[in-house]
Amino acid sequence: MALSRSARLGALATAAASFLVIAASSAPKPGADGIGDTYFPQLGNGGFDARHYDLDVAYNPDTDRLDGRTTLTARATQNLSSFDLDLQKLEVTKVEVNGRRAGFTRAGDEIHITPRGPLSKGRTFTVTVTYGGVPEALNGPIVFGSDYGWMKTADGVFVACEPNAASTWFPSSDHPSDKATYDIRIKAPKGLTGVSNGRLISTHDKGASTVTHWRESRPMATYLATATIGKFDVKSGRTPAGTPIYVAIDPVLADSNSVDVYAVTAAATDYWSQIFGPYPFEETGAIVDDMPEAGFSLEVQSKPAYSAVRSESTIVHELAHQWFGDSVSVERWKDIWLNEGFATYAQWLWSEHQGVRSAHDSFLAGYDTRPADSSFWQTVVADPQRDTMFASAVYQRGAMTLQMLRERIGDTAFFKLLPAWTKLHRYGNANTADFVRLAEKVSGQQLDDLFQAWLFSPGKPSL
Repeated sequence: MALSRSARLGALATAAASFLVIAASSAPKPGADGIGDTYFPQLGNGGFDARHYDLDVAYNPDTDRLDGRTTLTARATQNLSSFDLDLQKLEVTKVEVNGRRAGFTRAGDEIHITPRGPLSKGRTFTVTVTYGGVPEALNGPIVFGSDYGWMKTADGVFVACEPNAASTWFPSSDHPSDKATYDIRIKAPKGLTGVSNGRLISTHDKGASTVTHWRESRPMATYLATATIGKFDVKSGRTPAGTPIYVAIDPVLADSNSVDVYAVTAAATDYWSQIFGPYPFEETGAIVDDMPEAGFSLEVQSKPAYSAVRSESTIVHELAHQWFGDSVSVERWKDIWLNEGFATYAQWLWSEHQGVRSAHDSFLAGYDTRPADSSFWQTVVADPQRDTMFASAVYQRGAMTLQMLRERIGDTAFFKLLPAWTKLHRYGNANTADFVRLAEKVSGQQLDDLFQAWLFSPGKPSL
């Protein structure tokens, strides 16, 4: 069929317009300065996917100065003219993209980086940032009113960064939705030990310093990275089931320990591997530091960090996080109950396993002692708000939700659901809707009413 001249001209005009639309849509643009998390809108960054961090940090406890060089390998998810990294307070002296000097500006906690030429969608690139200064711990109401992040100790530093403090010590895409693998080298004065994630690759002396090189080969959220430095007694070996274990304890705490951290860590790692699915990382362990000002512990990936040894129950809680929080991470911070509710429920399961108290009785102890007019029941667990994201209801009512689910669907379905969840989202991210959907699939039941009452509604649910 032949077209008339006017039709041909019309077709050419349409094609030209389409080309301009396509060209405009694929033109390089800046990456977003945050992923849009409702609690922390500028955490994380758009336009690229972080793949691997290579961190070199040198710390002097006498001056509290940190000097660092971070190389991030990432993949562009759009045609990029520029992009951002998160870094709080520290001074940047040089930025390179693919080995070439790049322009950069600072605005608040953002480094805005402009490479010499645009980066094509799908291209893998590296960005290297050289920086330094005195890191500042964060504080405020979020983490129980405690300081958190990079916290100076008597002999070094205790590093525990949930939810938004990783960028106080290294430039990053500081949101759990952008996970990556890590190589972390820690340079500290001789006599001190630098402990980090994954497995120890090497230790060597360099002048008056010792450098430890750690490698986390499984994807990790930024807030789970650590570079804790101090005097530690180290014990390593394998759990009875064969998982490598590394436990570092501040000798100041050696005589005050009422808990055998090494033994409990080994036993809980092996038990949770039976209940939750295979242990997701190359090594298990613990970092126990003398840091009373912190007042909390954190599920640092592969080696939970304890500001002191509190109890066996705390250890089993933080180790359960290796599955719920570390391997399966939240998609957005409002989903935090998927971490804390599950780890709290693990404490109830441990008591049940030890023959101390059933999970049902643990549920009742929390439910019965809180009257209906208690403020505890006013927290909406599925969206607890930023400053109260670690409210007790997120932990306790989150765990209660799981016990109610267990009693609704039965033990067979419930203990099939837990490892199915950790397998389905292993090394990835998930949200509450994903969990509800899987629970309904595994149980074959419609469960909207249960989750609506326990997670999405204020007030004390009736039994």
